[in-house]
Formats: sequence, C-alpha cells, structure tokens
Amino acid sequence: MSDSYPPYGGQQPDPNVTPWSGPPAPQQGGYPGYGQPAQAPQFGAPFPPPKKSNKGLVIGLVAGAVVLVLAICGAGIGLVLVNGDDDEPTIVATGGPSPDAGTSSTPGTDASPTPGQQETQEPNNNAVTARYSSDLSNVCDGGQILNAATYNGPSGAKAYTFSNNPDRPNFWSSKSVASNKPYYAKSADFQTVSVVGCLKFVEGSEGAPKKCQYKDSAGKQVTIDYISSRYTLTFYAAKTGEKIGDGGTVSAPAARCPSFISYNKTTMKSHAAPDSGSIEAALDKFLS
Repeated sequence: MSDSYPPYGGQQPDPNVTPWSGPPAPQQGGYPGYGQPAQAPQFGAPFPPPKKSNKGLVIGLVAGAVVLVLAICGAGIGLVLVNGDDDEPTIVATGGPSPDAGTSSTPGTDASPTPGQQETQEPNNNAVTARYSSDLSNVCDGGQILNAATYNGPSGAKAYTFSNNPDRPNFWSSKSVASNKPYYAKSADFQTVSVVGCLKFVEGSEGAPKKCQYKDSAGKQVTIDYISSRYTLTFYAAKTGEKIGDGGTVSAPAARCPSFISYNKTTMKSHAAPDSGSIEAALDKFLS
C-alpha cells in the first residue's frame, strides 16, 4: 500500500475527533493528550486529599464587609444627619497625690504639676493634616488641624469661615471675606490660619419663600422658592478644635432674587447664603 499525504499546507484529520465535537477524549494510557490535565499514577497508597482551605470564605467575608461599609457610606450621603454636641477634648491631669496618701506628703514625691508644666489633652481621632484650605472645615465637625497655626489670641490671627446648608448639613462651604481685612488669608496660606468660624444653620428659622423665575439649562422656565434663614457663628482654634468665642447670629436674607442660583431639583428650593457683611462684622469684633 502506498503512503498518502495531505495536500501541501494541509493537516491529517484526527480520527478520534468528530467534526465540531470538541477536543479528543483523554487517552487511556501513556502520556495525557495535549491540552488535557495530567493525572498522577496510582502506585502504592493513594495521595491524601488536599486540606480544605477557608481562604475563599475569608475573602468572601472581607468582601462582604467592604460592601456593607460602602452601603452605609452611600446611605449617609442621602440622609439628613443631626450633629451632636461639639466634642471638647478631655483634660487629663499630669499627676497628683494618690487617694490613700492622706494629708501628709513626702518631700520629692509630690506629683502635682510644676510651674510652667502644662496639662495634656487626649488625642483627637478626627485630627487631620490639611493639604488644602478646604480641609480646615473639619474643625466644624469636631476635628483638629495638625499643621494649622497655633492660636495665641486675636491679635494678628488669620481666619477662615465655613457654612453648612439645610439640604447638606455635613457639607461646609467656604465664605470669603475682603482681602484688605487683617485676618484674611489666601488659599495657599492655609497653614497660617489659627481661627475657624463655623456658621451652622438654625433649624426652623426659614422665612416665607420668595418666588424667583429662571430658565434651566434646557431653556425651560422654572420657579424656585428662595428661602431666608439664620445661622449661628462659633469660633474655634484650628489646631486644637477648642471653642474660643461666639460670633452671634448671622442672617441669610432672601429679599432679592440672585442672578445665579443653585437649587434642589426635587424640592425646587434654594436657601440663601449667610450675609457676608455680617460675617465680616463678627470677625472684626472678635479679632480686633
């Protein structure tokens, strides 16, 4: 019998493979077919089964925890959260006589603070190192700014002010002051700031809305309820988060419709911003 060869460039068909039936069945002996997983030969005692691993379970639990955290964070964005009282750092005495020491004392064992020795403060878990001027708004949420200037009194102090909003109580926007004020600081000079003024919206202080007509981005006529309200101004030391003064009440007037307005598309409402002139008057009085 003569040998037959496929045409030049062709390939001898595999007799074990039916057209379009997938890869050939594994061979019964010798080496495994190309592409098939090799099987260990059955000599002597069988190999012990591999130990079960909890790695997949741990990964699944960790992944589940991450999803849960993200879900909680996402829910917090849409909820109106009520701030608690400002957390004041707890003062911890540096030392003192033991309870059973009585009224007598032994020379050299008195643990009371020596002249010039300062009391220490508990570390604040919300303390941050600011990278931008907007980071100083963390003070309004009870935080501290580690790289802020130390407050040594009102004379020469630089200040920033921030205001929240009824729709977003935990979002603080910067309020600018005139550049000719002695307490003014540029955005790039945020590390020179030692005072942060926080303007907090007073719940239930809204006035009757003013109807303002605008055209939205699609050219459609819309009516916005422009609402006046009031804010309380409180001053804090940026580095320590300690409350250092009250700035009184600042009004947010809505007597005139602004040329540009930001509003809630669901409620079609917009709350007026605190009056900048009143903010500067409070800063002038406190930092004079």
